[in-house]
Amino acid sequence: MQAITAFFDLLRGVDALGVTTRLILAVIFGGIIGIERGRKRRPAGFRTYILVCLGASLAMCTGQYLFTVLGQTTDVSRLGAQVINGIGFLGAGTIIVTTRQQVKGLTTAAGLWASACMGLAIGAGYYECAIMAFLTIMVTITVLNYLERALTSRTHNMNVNVIITETACLPRVLDKLREMKIKIYDVEVTNVREFKEQSPNVVIEMRLPQRRPHIEIITTLAAIDGVISVEET
Repeated sequence: MQAITAFFDLLRGVDALGVTTRLILAVIFGGIIGIERGRKRRPAGFRTYILVCLGASLAMCTGQYLFTVLGQTTDVSRLGAQVINGIGFLGAGTIIVTTRQQVKGLTTAAGLWASACMGLAIGAGYYECAIMAFLTIMVTITVLNYLERALTSRTHNMNVNVIITETACLPRVLDKLREMKIKIYDVEVTNVREFKEQSPNVVIEMRLPQRRPHIEIITTLAAIDGVISVEET
């Protein structure tokens, strides 16, 4: 353990070796997280995560350089604090509301913010924390993704988007849900331009009488005459 600590201490300085190590580590960690996001076709991918993590690390290195080398009487963490505030504009650009009233991009925005904070830790030379942060972020966006799906796939509450050919099909959808003893909380009908003409889009909030696989509900609704597609939100 002492050997590892001594090795990290060697790389904590603001000399060429320390700065190079930090920037390379920021590229590697940010790039790996970005690859995982890119594989899922998220708005921010490989290069975006690299630049965010690298920029945060560079800001922290610059703050340390101003204080340690140039002797500027300034707060070392001042530039880093601005990174945390400024990353909001990038995160906001990844959050969108689709025509089906779905909010997407929240995980990507949170990942960018976490990646920036990881970059600050790297830039400060806090390698132990940066490595643990990297591992934790990777577990969160990969392993916990499957756990979240498993936990939500059998919950009582369920929201679905149903695209139908015409509004006359809506009663058949609602009747089928009532036959399954499903309690309907809210129904919102909008028009979205798909399949060359406007098709009514129905957002249904409901509660199942008992825990059951949501895929069964989706399959049942998709089999109704006049239903084009069904998607859980």
